[in-house]
Amino acid sequence: MDQEGAGDAGVTIYDVAAAAGVAPSTVSRALAKPGRVSFRTAEHVRRVATELGYRSAQMQVPLSERGTGVLAMIVADIANPVFVGMIRGAESAAQQHNLTLAVIETQESEPVEALALNRLEATVDGFLLASSRLSDQAIRAVAKRKPVVVLNRSVGSVTSVVSDNVRAIKKAAEHLVELGHTSIAYLAGPEASYADGTRWRGLQEAGIELELRISRIGPNLPTLRGGAAAAQEWARRPAGAVIAFNDLMAIGFTKAVTASGYRVPDDVSVIGFDNIVDAELVRPALTTIAAPLKDIGAKAVGRLATRAAREITPGTARDGQSGEPVLLPAWLVVRGSTGPRPSRARSRRL
Repeated sequence: MDQEGAGDAGVTIYDVAAAAGVAPSTVSRALAKPGRVSFRTAEHVRRVATELGYRSAQMQVPLSERGTGVLAMIVADIANPVFVGMIRGAESAAQQHNLTLAVIETQESEPVEALALNRLEATVDGFLLASSRLSDQAIRAVAKRKPVVVLNRSVGSVTSVVSDNVRAIKKAAEHLVELGHTSIAYLAGPEASYADGTRWRGLQEAGIELELRISRIGPNLPTLRGGAAAAQEWARRPAGAVIAFNDLMAIGFTKAVTASGYRVPDDVSVIGFDNIVDAELVRPALTTIAAPLKDIGAKAVGRLATRAAREITPGTARDGQSGEPVLLPAWLVVRGSTGPRPSRARSRRL
């Protein structure tokens, strides 16, 4: 039966509109092209239509088969500048593909992320998971039902876009060796973070190759407060240089040790990760590893969307996509927070 007519139970689109408190045209768009109305409105109209028994031919076709033109990007912390860069890149690419990008924050919570995926699955064309806290198994399960691209993490059989953290952190270690350093402390990030694992592995390999003493402090929150907490532990067993999980931690660490009477880089050299805007604004300006954040977001959308707007490519290897991650280069940006290894006199202070 035509959508503008009556459903299976004799309920018309006008009945649904009256019960939902919206215009008939809104009901028509919500049921036929939900990407043209807000997520909340589409869900409300569909719920009312179901309660009234309105079942148009269009409603009987799963949303996943007719497309909404909406991609959901799920990020761990929207206040983190790292995700801001990825979001901007993804948003720009989505516009080029005539798609709408919805951003959802999980506040570093695995249960919140899982709930968001469950609620959104029927109403979006695909997912961009940025630094997901879900297990690989959980991500692969979602990718079997809905196109998925993972950002800043590699998951086997699911398309992933990452920066080359291992090579970049080795470059950072080489920079410190050139300055005479022999020991590096790694300020670890969240325990469940894939990026943290690759950075730690890369630094361990650099320690073996360059004959460095490597230690680990953490896990810590990937925030200014997390960096300050790491500074307290560092003061109990100091190293001449530290590499932090991200720039926010590096800045928090620098502020904390400076407040305690240490000088950066005279007493300790500090390197961050991600090259956020604040890295250049603090004093001393932060030496950091720059990741192509906007490119990561844009590349992920490109992998999710085809040339035809609102048409989505599968996100798994079984659909013709390689399970190998898309690897983008990262590079070291040297600024004022790194310097020569502390002299013996200053080393005794440490």
